[in-house]
Amino acid sequence: MSASYTFIVQGSLWLLIAFSVATWTLIVVKGIQNFRLSRQNRQFTQDFWSAADLNAAASLENKLGSAARLANVGFETLRSTDNSTVHNLEHNWDRQDLLERHLRQQIQRERRSLESGLAVLASIGSTAPFVGLFGTVFGIIHALSAISSNSSASIEVVAGPIGEALIATGIGIAVAVPSVLAYNFFIRRLKLTGADLDDFATDFVSLAQKTGFRLKANAPAKNPIPASTESKKEVFA
Repeated sequence: MSASYTFIVQGSLWLLIAFSVATWTLIVVKGIQNFRLSRQNRQFTQDFWSAADLNAAASLENKLGSAARLANVGFETLRSTDNSTVHNLEHNWDRQDLLERHLRQQIQRERRSLESGLAVLASIGSTAPFVGLFGTVFGIIHALSAISSNSSASIEVVAGPIGEALIATGIGIAVAVPSVLAYNFFIRRLKLTGADLDDFATDFVSLAQKTGFRLKANAPAKNPIPASTESKKEVFA
């Protein structure tokens, strides 16, 4: 029976180690994602607001980040409303409603991307202490069983099981704390990024409204006056 108790405690410890590896992997991955996204959005918004007008902003190339993807969706929507001759439910919107709908959908996609992995952090943060407590309970049961079988409560008898129990509790807390802190931090970053995208989408709609929700086509180059026409002008002169 003592072997079963030892197996359960060790299984709890290995599970907590797996939780810890998953937690720190997600912390590193999500940290890189948020840092890179913040830098890309800052660079794009700076270039966007430095453009002469909305048409100049639409010509920005090789821009990355959630704000750039949101702007690209807006530009593609404005272009598609000008070029589309299809009449169906997808295009049964006025220009402003269609633009707002597509921008809102893109914001939701960006939020889902940022939310990926956060449920794992929340689950680990809430369950890791209980997994450690589970190992602690069986460690104490193992200690009591050793006392009963040896008819002695000496330190040699109880040190091993009690030590395993305390280690399980400590590791459970050590895994839960960074997981909860990381989850709260990334949720905060998600809310800030979502608010920035909402503000950018509102500004984009306002700018598009000033242009009638249309992008200006490139003006064709003026054709030079043919030589024959010039010669005719000279004759009639």
